[in-house]
Amino acid sequence: MGHTDQIIPLNWYLVLSTFLFCIGVMGVLFRRNAIIMLMCIEIMLNAVNLLLVSFSAYSGNSDGQVFVFFIMVVAAAEVAVGLALMMSIYRNIGSTDIDVLNKLKW
Repeated sequence: MGHTDQIIPLNWYLVLSTFLFCIGVMGVLFRRNAIIMLMCIEIMLNAVNLLLVSFSAYSGNSDGQVFVFFIMVVAAAEVAVGLALMMSIYRNIGSTDIDVLNKLKW
């Protein structure tokens, strides 16, 4: 499947991926809840995955899809570890607010 028989142009994928990545960056920068920040990091990783898959389909080789597989594995591990840490912090402190967690510094 080459780039000539695609229904949706590559530019639309680029715009959607950029929009999703910007939403993720804004969420990480402006939200104070750690769980929401983890979700925004996942949105940024999914934006990169969409970009890699769209370029892979456009160029006709599967290298981008292999990278997406590894990114998804890393994202799953990040979610598992991050949510376990957040649950432990919430049990001990009672909040997942970043400002409250900032007080845990030495």
